[in-house]
Amino acid sequence: MRTADADILIVPGYTNSAEDHWQSRWEAKLPTARRVALGDWHRPERDRWVDNLATAVASCTRPVILVAHSLGVVTVAHAAPLFPPHVVRGAFLVGLPDIEDNATVPEVERPFAPIPRDPLPFPSVLVASRTDPHCDFRRAEDFGYAWGSAVSDAGDAGHINAASGHGPWPEGLMRFAGFLKALG
Repeated sequence: MRTADADILIVPGYTNSAEDHWQSRWEAKLPTARRVALGDWHRPERDRWVDNLATAVASCTRPVILVAHSLGVVTVAHAAPLFPPHVVRGAFLVGLPDIEDNATVPEVERPFAPIPRDPLPFPSVLVASRTDPHCDFRRAEDFGYAWGSAVSDAGDAGHINAASGHGPWPEGLMRFAGFLKALG
């Protein structure tokens, strides 16, 4: 699949993705990409975020590819059962926060627990770091496998955000391109 053939929905996490974050850079670079307005970025509400994502997906006129980071990943897992059948062709999920079992996750994210474990009804890849302060790699791997995701080991990459040195993140863009190619 080519990016021009899909609506690419950027799904940020808590506090949104700043200008130097890889999601913002990809949004600016990919002409069919747009950020989903989930709600208040500093006071996330699970129901509102999930409903807004489901509405954004339903409004698309082309196949949808989701590009989620952090709490956006959890939002995708919650919203997946609400998506119209066969609209979402794939999800590129990065930096899952373990909102169930990690004291470093902000308190405002905890109402998104529990993290759904049902298989996602579309192909997905979960990119996880071995040094993410918000999620142990084995926990991320466990969720990824429960969702039916291919788990991609990012190595020593922190939370895979601008603070961990992943502003442009060219390696991620290459992984994303490979994921799209595999979708056909």
